[in-house]
Amino acid sequence: MIEPGDAAVEDRGTPTLEEVARVAGVSRSTVSRVINDLPGVSARARESVNEAIQLLGYVPNEAARSLVTRRTNSIALVVSEPGDRVFSDPFFAGVLRGIHSGLAGSHRQLVLMLMAEDDDGEQLEKYLSSGHVDGALVVSMHGDDTLPQRLAEGGLPVVAGGRPLSGTDVPYVDSDNFTGGLLAARHLVERGKTRIASIAGPADMAVGIDRLVGWRRGMSEARLATDAVVHSDFSVEGGARAMAELLDRHPGVDAVFAAADIVAVGAVRELSARGKRIPGDVAVVGFDDSVLATSVTPQLTTVRQTVEEFGRTMTWRLLAQLAGEEHLPPSILLPTELVVRQSS
Repeated sequence: MIEPGDAAVEDRGTPTLEEVARVAGVSRSTVSRVINDLPGVSARARESVNEAIQLLGYVPNEAARSLVTRRTNSIALVVSEPGDRVFSDPFFAGVLRGIHSGLAGSHRQLVLMLMAEDDDGEQLEKYLSSGHVDGALVVSMHGDDTLPQRLAEGGLPVVAGGRPLSGTDVPYVDSDNFTGGLLAARHLVERGKTRIASIAGPADMAVGIDRLVGWRRGMSEARLATDAVVHSDFSVEGGARAMAELLDRHPGVDAVFAAADIVAVGAVRELSARGKRIPGDVAVVGFDDSVLATSVTPQLTTVRQTVEEFGRTMTWRLLAQLAGEEHLPPSILLPTELVVRQSS
């Protein structure tokens, strides 16, 4: 046991690794192995080193430590969307809150990286593959985006947010979007609606495809037509444009399922501008159960996905992989549920 009065302990200002080794009575390399949590150190030596560290108030040099562990204690969140869309959509704020919660206690920093519209991902890939981060979370992928697969093949641990369309074997976390779309369609049918349209999400994103397919399944169960479909990006303006197109092409529409709350808000604005009563003339169902669902009038019926849990689960999956845990699931599907409010 090391006591404060031991002659080996001297006040020399900022303690060094060598001083810790001298006070603990072990070699410098043993101290380094203890600090970096590496094997090959006896329990007694590890205890002596930890006592010396506490006694001296030694703080490891993180830069030198990273050279030993080859870890940066940082992970990247890669969002394949322009900044204005990321910062205006409550979905991304919820994902960030979940990731922040998932990182609590891990002593890791988050690096946010947004994909520029004219970027093919080459510069971003180069940065991520150059040892700046320990792993990456990639969300909002479009089309056959191969970035997650390329990063994984380069040795970087990666978890995708959403089902990749590229056929990659990168692990992913997603919400049960198919069931969510199915629940929305069934609800509108139960409300007696017969000309039900859908403002689908982007056709190059799994989230847009899966919610649309679920809606179609519900429509086919009721033997209703599925021709009233317009795709939109995830924006208020896109939802308004899509709703206008639906009303022009299908004036008899009496309900609409929008692929996101932010899209549904645009649809509500267009319906109100045309003098349509909601839900009397046209019922509206959104998706996400974001803050927007209760800030619009009438409040939105919507399919709830636990966005913060989505972010937390992605983070857990990546941290578990970094920790070397075995038998991790290749994909995780989070449940969705219908929340009924005044818009339907």
